[in-house]
Amino acid sequence: MTTMPRPRFSVRVGLTDADDHDGPFEDVPEHLLVPLQDWVRETLSYPYDDNVIPDEQQALAICLRLRMPPYRDTFSGPSYVEALAGTTGAQLLDVVDAVLHARAASNLDRDSLKSILDDAGSAYRVNDAEDGLEEQVAPAVRDAVRQTIGDAAAGPAAGSAADHLAAAWRAAYGRSPDPVRAYSEAIKAVECAAHAVVQPNNAKATLGTMLGEIKNARHKFSAAIPSPAGDPIAPAEAMMRALWDGQTSRHGAQTTTVPETLEAARAGVHLAAALVQWFVSGAVIRTP
Repeated sequence: MTTMPRPRFSVRVGLTDADDHDGPFEDVPEHLLVPLQDWVRETLSYPYDDNVIPDEQQALAICLRLRMPPYRDTFSGPSYVEALAGTTGAQLLDVVDAVLHARAASNLDRDSLKSILDDAGSAYRVNDAEDGLEEQVAPAVRDAVRQTIGDAAAGPAAGSAADHLAAAWRAAYGRSPDPVRAYSEAIKAVECAAHAVVQPNNAKATLGTMLGEIKNARHKFSAAIPSPAGDPIAPAEAMMRALWDGQTSRHGAQTTTVPETLEAARAGVHLAAALVQWFVSGAVIRTP
């Protein structure tokens, strides 16, 4: 389960609003630069007696692979470790990735790197094999969601779907993730996008009532994706049902309310994005 960063004190007590644009950060922002450089320097060093010795041989191999010259100092001579640790931007990400790959089988302190990236709100993470970096969210997926938000904003029949989907994305992937809000906003986004198609005459329509409408009048709906069973609305209905039933915090009861996990919230946001796109683009329509 992903650990959620603790919101700032000023946000928790209501003195300031959470910064909606505070991550995930691409490239290497200023607040992440020195911690990453220090990690590279410390990783490419080893203790010897009471000293810390740079592992120049390992650093040389990485510099050669990355086609980087050594750092040259008049007094101490060339240093490959300092050449790697002194990089910035995309080149520093290349270095971190190369260090992970070069030392994949060694007792490398990967946990500290994971914490640095997570705490800084980086768009990158250590991959599951722990031998390199990868994007938190694939660029193609991120761009697809952004396109859906833009399309929803341009479609007057979609209501506030774009605003809700954007809020869901920020709550799922921003600096201080809020899974409960992310999931709730994802459902609202689908409700806005589907309202004009499924229950245009019900001012109080919810995803639950829309599912009831589809169940009782499924012959009135058509979708772009053909269904072998002759039920074209079935794929959209299944996705809507999964999103609706997956919200664990919607109602209170005698049993303990279970908030959505961050993993569930992020999955729900991507599911909602697909549904919003379907309704906004006309892939799902109501037949006369």
